[in-house]
Amino acid sequence: MKLVWKTAAVALLCTLGAVAHAQPKELEGVKLVPTVQVGPALLAFNGAGLRTRAFFKVYVAALYVPQTSTDAQVLLADKGPRRMAITMLRDVDAATFAQALTDGLRDNHTEAQLAAFKTQTETLVTNLKLAGEARKGDAIHFEYTPELGTRVIVNGQARGNPIAGVEFFNAVLRVWLGDKPVDPALKKGLLGG
Repeated sequence: MKLVWKTAAVALLCTLGAVAHAQPKELEGVKLVPTVQVGPALLAFNGAGLRTRAFFKVYVAALYVPQTSTDAQVLLADKGPRRMAITMLRDVDAATFAQALTDGLRDNHTEAQLAAFKTQTETLVTNLKLAGEARKGDAIHFEYTPELGTRVIVNGQARGNPIAGVEFFNAVLRVWLGDKPVDPALKKGLLGG
């Protein structure tokens, strides 16, 4: 009988843990929902973190994926839909935001890799500049679906042209999840840590 109770107790704790993990979270006043719809796919919250720079809180980022993982390489190898959701905590002009992204790409790729997606990177920078200044409270999503490619969505509105190729979206994710992430503490948070 004790074994039955122990088994039931373990099952209950596992269920409660899964439910607690699925509940909306909050970070720096930003509500983080447990799931999001990207195209036809329902994606799960993988993790979130705070991007800081020189003691300033810049944004909260949350990663949504088809299958959660604490392994960056597993997440970067995925070919399915994904979303990197950023909520701005301060104003950042478009040129600075685009430059930070291209710096992150450069830090996590070889010269040959950068050359291979030069045109895609230029389109991404153009899309970010079309979006204009990122203002405090803005929701900026980097979304990938196999049908459309990588899109920049600001406050629910797509900006610029979609960028084909899952390899490029994975390159963009390396800005946050690569070997030289833009912010190591943010990477840890995005991986659920």
